[in-house]
Formats: sequence, C-alpha cells, structure tokens
Amino acid sequence: MEDWSGKVAIVTGASSGIGTAVAKSLVKHGVKVVGLARRKERMQEIASQLGKDKFYPVPCDLMKQDDIIRAFRWTEEKFGGVDILINNAGMVSTSPIIEASYEEYRRIIDTNLIGPAICAREFAKSNKKRKTRGHVFNINSIAGHYAEAIQIPLGMYGPSKYGLTALTAELRHEIIIAKLNIRVTSISPGAVHTDLIVNAMRWSPETAEKVAMLRDQDIADAVIYALGAPEGAEVYELTIIPQNKPIEVPVAP
Repeated sequence: MEDWSGKVAIVTGASSGIGTAVAKSLVKHGVKVVGLARRKERMQEIASQLGKDKFYPVPCDLMKQDDIIRAFRWTEEKFGGVDILINNAGMVSTSPIIEASYEEYRRIIDTNLIGPAICAREFAKSNKKRKTRGHVFNINSIAGHYAEAIQIPLGMYGPSKYGLTALTAELRHEIIIAKLNIRVTSISPGAVHTDLIVNAMRWSPETAEKVAMLRDQDIADAVIYALGAPEGAEVYELTIIPQNKPIEVPVAP
C-alpha cells in the first residue's frame, strides 16, 4: 500500500456505509479521497472527523452524467487526476419487476450500472492522459452472480448487478487492448449491514442484528487487500460472505 500513499481516489456513495468505510481506510493509508454523494452535509461531517486535506466532499448525483463529469473535472483541476476509482454507490429495490414502474427501472439501472460505466470512462481518460497506474473497483454483489439462490425479491437490483459483472469484464478487456496500466477488481459481498439494505428490507434494528451480514469494514479491508497486490498480480474477483452465523432471513411485512 505504500505505493498508493499520496495518490488520489474517487469514492462514490461516500456519505455512508461501505463508501464511508472505504474512504476512511484509504485515508489511513495516505490516500487523498474525493467523496461523491448527494448528501454533502454528511460528507462534510466525515471530512471534519478525518482532518484537513484528507477527504474532499463533492456533491454528485450518479444518475446525472453532467454531475459525474463535473466531479472528475474538479478533481483534475485540484489534484491533476485520479489514481483509484471506487464505484460503490448503489440502490436496492424490493419492488417486483412485474409490478414496478419504468421510473423505478431507470433509477436502479442508472445508479448501479450506467453511473459506474460513466465513472470508469472518465477515470480511463484521466489515466490515459497522465500515463500512470490506476485501479478501478466495482462494488458488486453475490446477487450479480447467483440470483437464483436468493429467495428475497430484489427487483431490478439483481439484473443491475449482473450488468456490473459484465461491465467489469468488458473494462478489463478494453484496458488491455488500450494498453492502459489499470487493474480492475470486482468485490461481490453477501448482505452488508448498512442503512441501505436495512431500510430497503424494512427491518427493525433488532431484526437486523439476527441476520447473517457482513460489516462495511469487511469490504473496506478487501479494497485495501486488492490494492496491495504485488505488481503483475491482479485481484479480479473477491466474493465475500458472512461466516459462522446461522442464516435467518426475516420476511418484510
């Protein structure tokens, strides 16, 4: 990780959960973090906790291409470019596909798939311009690999994550062809104890504690692990599930 000290990372969905945990872990390793999210006030709180010149909040709605381009432009003007991209922002939906609206389809796909694609495109432009090494992370899900094993209705969430799995593969192919020095890692966790999933499933705090779930720091640690891989090695896919706890999945009322 010493090689990444002083480098710059963009973390999407940085205002809570996995995004906040990843941002804090990167800062601990000397990485400057530009946090993208809609909740600027929450990110400002994180910046205050971490100290001056470590975490930079930039308001951004991943469903708006102009917001993404503006955030990357700001980062380039401030730091010269981006070295690490963490595509973390995501939305969970429990609305059945056969009942959901078109707007619901777009909201999930735009956030979970189109947004990461735009971010990866802008990241590649930065890397190509500076001819530096880089690393892209797509925070995926086991729902993007094993949807048939998940009995909870997740609507368009699963399809969006299957798309992210394919996006990761396509990015790696294109990066090789373009001869860019960028590693690509997909991290696919099982359920992670964050407000996103707890609120989506309408679980009470007591119920959530009974469910076998990972913690956001588990995913942050996986990011640091993959970043620290030796030169010439690429951690392409990490699948992480909870260990040693009976799986109890309550049904939302």
